[in-house]
Amino acid sequence: MPKPSSRLKKATSAAEINSKPLSNSANEAISVEENPALATINVTAVEVPELTEEEQRDRLHLERRVERAFFEAGKALTELRDRRLYRSTHKTFEDYCRDRFGHSRQQSNYLIAAAGVYENLTTIGCQNVANENLTTNGSQILPTSERQVRPMTKLEPQEQQEVWLRAVELAGGKVPTGRIVKDAVQRIMERTKVPNTYQIGEVCQILVKDNSELRGKGGCWGIVSQANEFSCTVRMWDGEYAIGLQHLKSFNYLPAECEQMRVIGDRISRVYSSGLEESVQKFLESLGKLRRAYLTALEEKVLSLLELETSS
Repeated sequence: MPKPSSRLKKATSAAEINSKPLSNSANEAISVEENPALATINVTAVEVPELTEEEQRDRLHLERRVERAFFEAGKALTELRDRRLYRSTHKTFEDYCRDRFGHSRQQSNYLIAAAGVYENLTTIGCQNVANENLTTNGSQILPTSERQVRPMTKLEPQEQQEVWLRAVELAGGKVPTGRIVKDAVQRIMERTKVPNTYQIGEVCQILVKDNSELRGKGGCWGIVSQANEFSCTVRMWDGEYAIGLQHLKSFNYLPAECEQMRVIGDRISRVYSSGLEESVQKFLESLGKLRRAYLTALEEKVLSLLELETSS
């Protein structure tokens, strides 16, 4: 039997298409011209109801919770570290952060420092700026992520305020990106640039001045482990801290004295992280405020006893 021609197949298909009735509804109308590819679909717009006052309040509340998430995390980590609430399960804060939250000590330090900047921006007058363009719905524009404030952590509180207001202005009255903040910080740095003359291994005293992030560290000594452009990473008995040059003062120890203090610092740090009772921690903290490059005979005896206790 001869096969039907392809022309017949096409004609049949076209007949089937034309024989199907077109469906119409209240929401759409379809018109088919000779070429089905040119079919048009008219869709009726659906009206979206406005938010009620209660929904608007809920939205604003939830948005603020999201914006403050990194701040709340930093404040919580600060308390966990300062009160050593990790001591029942971990010897060090670094181990605790890695096991419990899955991030490094450095990441925790970033959040802690960022929380300090955020808190500073809300307490030194930013919320009362005269420029109405810097506010949204009557509320202050504040950082929404840790990366936005990371470049500001090494600045003085007043400089942080200046940088943030400048960054918001550059962002057109909106929350600035980390890049914009970094550019604003760079301008401050270039204006107040001071050469870093500290050397790795140098013993320095911490000067708190008006830096709230260094609360409790006034008069303590630390050893420079990294010399940055505008700050130093200083190792103390309870960890490492990035400290601005204006908050450091060299003891001008001889190289041999600096090495001796490094050994003492390592010994104090090992005992401090072992999780002994609070009275012992206070003694170790007192050693962290020494203004001499040696231990007295009694201090040496007590520290050796504590080392023996922790090793056993």
